Amino acid sequence: YLTNKVDRCVTGLVAQQQCVGPLHTPLADVAVTAISHFSTKGIATSIGEQPIKGLVNEAAGARMTVAEALSNLVFARVSALQDVKCSGNWMWPAKLPGEGAALYKACSAMCSLMKEFGIAIDGGKDSLSMAVRTDKDIVKAPGALVISCYAPCPDIRQVVTPDLKAPAIGQQGCLLFIDLSYGKSRLGGTALSQVYYQLGNDVPDVEDAQAFKNAFNATQQLIADKKVFAGHDISDGGLITCLLEMCFAGISGINVDIIHKPAPVIDVLFSEEVGWILEIDEKYQNEAIKMFQCYGVPVYSIGKSVGLGMSSKIVVKVRNEIVLSTTVIDSMNIWEETSYQLERYQTNIICALEEFSSLRERTIPAYCLGFDPVRSHSILKDSERVRVAVIREEGINGDREMAASLLEAGFDVWDVMMQDLLKNRITLDVFRGIIFPGGFSYADVCGSAKGWAASFLFHPSLREQLSRFVARENTFSLGVCNGCQLMSLLGWVGDENTKDRPGICLDHNLSERFECRWTTVRIKNSPSIMLKGMEDSVLGVWVAHGEGRFTFREEVLKILEQNNCLPIRNALNT
Repeated sequence: YLTNKVDRCVTGLVAQQQCVGPLHTPLADVAVTAISHFSTKGIATSIGEQPIKGLVNEAAGARMTVAEALSNLVFARVSALQDVKCSGNWMWPAKLPGEGAALYKACSAMCSLMKEFGIAIDGGKDSLSMAVRTDKDIVKAPGALVISCYAPCPDIRQVVTPDLKAPAIGQQGCLLFIDLSYGKSRLGGTALSQVYYQLGNDVPDVEDAQAFKNAFNATQQLIADKKVFAGHDISDGGLITCLLEMCFAGISGINVDIIHKPAPVIDVLFSEEVGWILEIDEKYQNEAIKMFQCYGVPVYSIGKSVGLGMSSKIVVKVRNEIVLSTTVIDSMNIWEETSYQLERYQTNIICALEEFSSLRERTIPAYCLGFDPVRSHSILKDSERVRVAVIREEGINGDREMAASLLEAGFDVWDVMMQDLLKNRITLDVFRGIIFPGGFSYADVCGSAKGWAASFLFHPSLREQLSRFVARENTFSLGVCNGCQLMSLLGWVGDENTKDRPGICLDHNLSERFECRWTTVRIKNSPSIMLKGMEDSVLGVWVAHGEGRFTFREEVLKILEQNNCLPIRNALNT
């Protein structure tokens, strides 16, 4: 209910966003961005926050916040733990009696642990007046610390996500439990306690800073050696939630048995002690265990990832006794219910129900590449590279990634602003290709691309240039996102003889809101030069728009279908 309504793919530099796995389940532990369109180096970022534990023990809450941030960061390969820097955001009613001392305890605990880890804070902010006085009472916010970690990422391709992967390739994965609790299973300040309207007296804490450092470094080495399929940290909801989320993300089952923890079953499953789960290739199981043991890190093999699909079995045992036996779909329906109920308040109820009801039928997309993704020789062998203009307007944000892709394809790319055209600094006559990138031109005031289209259509010189460009036989155009919306308003999509009354319109989404989703499409046969040779490919593509629903006049739709001019179709419907 949070991820689909915001743009999480813009810039072309996002290597890891919130969603993971074949169904794009919002469970990512770490965010990764590339520093350039032409490099595999980047920056990894993660967040930690444990405000409920801080209500019981301020110092432990601060330490667990730091540990959570690093437990998330560990799944992206970083240059070194010592290169990690942090931003600290303090929210505290510090001016009230006793709260200043509590803040001091939390800050001292955080600083001491960071020194042991070899990391440091280099920025942040504070809000230390988090209290409101009413006629009768003082309402204060609970003290909270949010830590944001960031570090250089030598290779953005070396990121481990929570979705189980071994069953999808016909294998059984080995599940390793990196347990840094040293036998403890404390329930204070946990999600379980909150459900029962309790707070508890004894909260999880960082027992051994050196062991945590060693576990971090050992996991990083395994990721660098490409021996980890999946990984997820134990946080809100405890061990059982961690395991179930890995199943949901990978649409896979598990068979596990927790035998090394002596605590009662509820404590074992729901305590939020520091640790994480790794899915390892079976052939590397012994090697991985030996590596952790050499580092002095407690590690336990707790079971296997088995079965693929929504009907896969999830079996969890504690000391050889089955405590949970269910299927992926049955548990996932419960897990998704909260999000569905919230969706009902912010989108079209029918759309929310359709999405929730379709959960049982979802499968892993069968991607298929029907072409060799190399640069066209016909472009590269030209004595003069094909000159294209990437035209941008105020609010456009997809121009740089578009220019980068065109450069990779071998084009001579020009960055052209609308002001350049309006002031006659350059004309469209010198270009063979016009590219309209995506974004939110003029903030979509009056509708998507309306203002951008007006800049062309109500300027006599530009309108004439567009007519000349279309009339030339050696030109082409491409519009993506806001650029596609613009082209429909210019009359470039559909029947050219109906420019004053376009036959195609991009209407508001049925969901009645902006949608950002990863969609599976099939490429059909068509006259499009952009899609030539890609026929029958099944690809994953981003869609990010509020007005992306194609609507047609009936006669125009028939003409387009007859001429194979609807080449990109939803793969589920073709």
